[in-house]
Amino acid sequence: MIKKISAGELRPGMYIHDLNCGWMDHPFASKRFKVDSLKVVEKVRAIGIHELYIDTSKGLDLIHAPTESEAAEARQADLERLADKAAKAALKPIKVSAAEEREKASRVQDEARRVATDLMQNVRLGRQIEVARVEPVVGEMVDSVFRNKDALISLGRIREADQYTFQHSVNLCVLMVAFAKTIGLDHDTITRIGIGAMLHDIGKMKVPEEILNKPGKLTDEEFAVMRGHVTLSANLLTESPDIDPISIAVAYEHHERWDGTGYPRKLKGDEISQFGQMSAIVDVYDAITSDRCYHTGMHPTDALGRMLEWSKYHFNPLLTQQFIQCVGIYPVGTVVRLESGRLAVVVEASDKNMLQPVVRVVYDMRKKQFITPRDIDLSRASDTRTDRIVGHEEADKWGIKTRVILASKI
Repeated sequence: MIKKISAGELRPGMYIHDLNCGWMDHPFASKRFKVDSLKVVEKVRAIGIHELYIDTSKGLDLIHAPTESEAAEARQADLERLADKAAKAALKPIKVSAAEEREKASRVQDEARRVATDLMQNVRLGRQIEVARVEPVVGEMVDSVFRNKDALISLGRIREADQYTFQHSVNLCVLMVAFAKTIGLDHDTITRIGIGAMLHDIGKMKVPEEILNKPGKLTDEEFAVMRGHVTLSANLLTESPDIDPISIAVAYEHHERWDGTGYPRKLKGDEISQFGQMSAIVDVYDAITSDRCYHTGMHPTDALGRMLEWSKYHFNPLLTQQFIQCVGIYPVGTVVRLESGRLAVVVEASDKNMLQPVVRVVYDMRKKQFITPRDIDLSRASDTRTDRIVGHEEADKWGIKTRVILASKI
């Protein structure tokens, strides 16, 4: 049985099933292993892990600990309470639909990926960062997000594992820009945040490739080198002309943690700038939802639940809630299971309730066949029936091509 325990309850003889943290936040070869000494226990606690999951069938049990399913139910309840809270707030209607914006957003995303790839490759060759190349594409991203944030966010769900470093920088930029708009920051500040997000991992280009792309466990020395990319990024940006302090803060502080267990400076609470607090949240979200050659990404809804749980320790709790409101509990492009037994793709966020987006039904689970696509606004009663989301599914499992469905017109 899988159970959730606090790090203070971890003992030798227990089998860790899940370290319950982002993959880059720990130096272990796997998230699953037998604890064979107090040294391992101390190492787990030292890296800032507060809660984790054990497998009682492979190691010692803790009788009173909640099961994995009970922990998942608690996370879902927290998300639903957040959705109810957001529904009571005054939400501004979007300017254009995601469908209208998606074609423009796709062009902006392609250009952003080209710029990010070129910039990083140039830095690897020893050339200076060309901030002037970043500003125009970030400006276009900001404009797209102001028209409809969900168009660009949904495109970020389509990515290739072997292009992670470049795509992660673009995705972080998109998500940071959308996040900044959601909390009401001004256009100029949002642009500077976006530039910092696009360049936040630029220091990785100075990390030896054999460490950066190593598929197996990093040694303690290699792990320290990898963590050094944050300082390298800050140094590279500081040396670049016309770079703004906000942009540097986004890059320098994206691995800091609310409880002071982050790096490189172990800043705590409001010692971390607002922009660093934001980038810490967004960086982890994109990292844990991304597929890598050695890491299968978490479903966005599950990731948001985990992050809400982690915000007790690692992130600014209020900003975490605001980020979840920004992307939605069921982000555009995710596949959801409806009470009616149908599968649908989320095509538009609702301005009324995060649990009731606009979805495009595409598959009948009972008949095990695709059906004629139809859009349903779950926040409104249908002429013939009502429906609601009861869970989420992986698109690949059902052969659902989300990008094709989002791009199609019905």
